[in-house]
Amino acid sequence: MAAPKDNEFWKLRAKHGRDKLFETPALLEEAAYEYFSWCQDTPLYRTDFRGKDADEVHIPLPRPFTLTGLCLYCDASEQFWRTFKASGPSEDFLAVISRIEQIIYTQKFEGAVVGLFNANIISRDLGLVDKKEVAAELKLEPITGMRILSSINADPTK
Repeated sequence: MAAPKDNEFWKLRAKHGRDKLFETPALLEEAAYEYFSWCQDTPLYRTDFRGKDADEVHIPLPRPFTLTGLCLYCDASEQFWRTFKASGPSEDFLAVISRIEQIIYTQKFEGAVVGLFNANIISRDLGLVDKKEVAAELKLEPITGMRILSSINADPTK
């Protein structure tokens, strides 16, 4: 059944749209620090077998901070983060966003440098590229005055 024409039922709603995920920069910063604490409190584990009896050992490994992980922790999407950052929030929000991204970058970079994380994966994730530009000029000149003998028709006695 369709709604009657010229209805104004929409005015009965208590609110329009979704609430902001973070009302203030302090709430965003607090959520990020909670995520960082959670990462440190819940490490990943690698199973290894040690000793002559091959006893099973669980080795704790640090969990890298990621923007994806932060968004999942805050029940948001990465698209939300990109849109929120690009929408030109206040200077206070931009400062907090920048600091969060710097913390994530630094933790990954330093973890890769000391061997806690796979350096190849982290360098690709952080956009670090080891490029060498080689500029060279190639000049080709024809060789004249040489006689080329074919080995197919050559006389073996000569």
